[in-house]
Amino acid sequence: MKLKLILQIFGLITVVLTLLPIIDLDYWFIRMLDFPHLQLTVLTLFSALLFYIKFEVNDYRDSLFLITLLCCFLFQVYKIYPYTPIAKKELFDYSKASKDSLTLFTANLLQKNNNVNKIKEVIKTIDADVMVFTEANARWKNDLESITLTKYPYKVEIALPNTYGMLFYSKHKLKDAQVRYLVDDSIPSIHTKLVLPNQDIVQFYAIHPTPPMPQENPMSTDRDAELMLVAKLAKESEYPVIVLGDLNDVAWSETSNLFKSVSGLLDARVGRGFFNTYNAEKYLLRWPLDHIFVSELFRYKDMRLCEAIDSDHFPLFMSLSYEPDLAKAQEKNPPTKEEMENANQQMENFHESKTTSNN
Repeated sequence: MKLKLILQIFGLITVVLTLLPIIDLDYWFIRMLDFPHLQLTVLTLFSALLFYIKFEVNDYRDSLFLITLLCCFLFQVYKIYPYTPIAKKELFDYSKASKDSLTLFTANLLQKNNNVNKIKEVIKTIDADVMVFTEANARWKNDLESITLTKYPYKVEIALPNTYGMLFYSKHKLKDAQVRYLVDDSIPSIHTKLVLPNQDIVQFYAIHPTPPMPQENPMSTDRDAELMLVAKLAKESEYPVIVLGDLNDVAWSETSNLFKSVSGLLDARVGRGFFNTYNAEKYLLRWPLDHIFVSELFRYKDMRLCEAIDSDHFPLFMSLSYEPDLAKAQEKNPPTKEEMENANQQMENFHESKTTSNN
């Protein structure tokens, strides 16, 4: 009887944790529940199976409890299904005839991480065209100069001591590079155009919004607003767009899906896998926080997690093929009126919160 009660309580907890993120509130303890969705899915299924195997379900209350668990499990699967290999791909595979490629590498270094040699080894092995590092302070900038000075002639460096420093390195020429502070004067983002070898131009946005955590930001308002601002910039860009960095949001959240809808950008994870970049130190607590979103002019060649670098994030590598002639086949539908209203509402929430805090 005690086991049954424990399972019922545990099952109800999984139901509550599943339903809370549906609530349209920006409090950190609600938005953070988007993150461990994989773990919650497994726990819900475990609870339902153990309850069914261990106890006879001949009471309407037990039946209702089991049905509720199964409904939650199906809802959870529905959210993560697009990121399984059996789902339809969003970013299509490259054409064998393609010749123009672009390789990208992004890593959250973890500011307090002192193991420079590991990241240097990965950088040399990957040899990417573009590298973006987050949580980069002056020490990290100086430590990486033995590589970046010789192999990456184009760069934008914002070395900060507040864990929001960012370094952008490129083998290809950069144009109109800007450092912008979209939602906070201590949280930078890098906006730059990159000239491909064929002289076509790509617009890059490298971002690292604050996570919804009590020690960082008790609300997700700033993060959500920054994502929506970048989504609108991507939507209005006359050039193909790439957005990358530590977004402090998981791929399946409502905010991430709204970002994709508004921006029109594609996610290589869809139809291929989770590629959980965080937490590199805790095997059972992992989810995808680092992202690379690209416009329909690109096609997929490769994507993988790189070797651990003593950070709490795994680095993420992607190889793309530039194929503008095939863009139409994977072009997304424009955002709906409701989606644009939701995006505008998130930015209004941000402005209201700033006005309130300034008064």
